[in-house]
Amino acid sequence: MDPQQHKAISGALLRYRIMAWVVGCLLVVLVCVGVPLEYIWGNGKVDATLGVAHGWLYMVLLITAYDLGRRVKWPWKNLLLIALAGTVPFLSFVAEHYATRDVRRRLAAESAPIGTEDAAQVR
Repeated sequence: MDPQQHKAISGALLRYRIMAWVVGCLLVVLVCVGVPLEYIWGNGKVDATLGVAHGWLYMVLLITAYDLGRRVKWPWKNLLLIALAGTVPFLSFVAEHYATRDVRRRLAAESAPIGTEDAAQVR
């Protein structure tokens, strides 16, 4: 893998990780704060505001996940799981962890000299 491709994948990974955390945090606040405020105390401002923000940023997350997946040649199953993880509170953090681990493993395996097996064991 040439250094420019390595840098492009690293950049795509960073963009994906940022969006996964932003979307995950918004969803947790939306579910843990916004929904109780709306249904228990009748205040739907937080729910409406965060719901719209989460929806738009979720679309950006899908774009960044597709970009990363295209660069590392993920199967469609991985992209579908990431898309679903953005809709379940706390699951986007888990998906981000496994996606990051997979990409870093792939980068290490591509960067390692031929015949070295230790690179595939990177966590």
